[in-house]
Amino acid sequence: MTSDPKDLGTVFDAHTAAEFKTRDIDATMATMSETPHLTHVPTMTGGNGREAVRHFYETWFIGHWPGDTAIELVSRTVGETRVVDEIIVSFTHDCEIPAILPGVAPTGRKVVLPHVAIVGFKDGKIDYEHIYWDQASLLVQIGLLDKSKFPVTGPEQAARLLDPSLPSNTLIPKV
Repeated sequence: MTSDPKDLGTVFDAHTAAEFKTRDIDATMATMSETPHLTHVPTMTGGNGREAVRHFYETWFIGHWPGDTAIELVSRTVGETRVVDEIIVSFTHDCEIPAILPGVAPTGRKVVLPHVAIVGFKDGKIDYEHIYWDQASLLVQIGLLDKSKFPVTGPEQAARLLDPSLPSNTLIPKV
């Protein structure tokens, strides 16, 4: 059975609101299938199966984000059984965030970081989430990676997504 594509975005919006706004684990899990899996690709955090996903949310995700966390939708693509969101997540790294920075103490630095969320649905519920971001950019922004030594960028990524007229090719050596 396929889901109504018009409703998939609404389900995912309710899911993220429960994660970040109301911080309600039961409401978050109510949007998910009986056998969900969640993978934050850069850090391999998440879970496989309802109990593991719930444990992850309870222990390391919901309520473990800075109070100023904001999510800005850049684009959304909705198919018959999938939602793909391109978002910018911003926050001040003023608390531990085990899901994306496991073992890293707060640095107090501002982060503005593009993400892509690929969300699959089964019978109108979230069956999986695959979340991607540039971990090198995150590490640059919190001061753990020196961008002058590597071909990486920081918050410029998000700025250029929002304003494509900003410079391109800034890492390519000038000839």
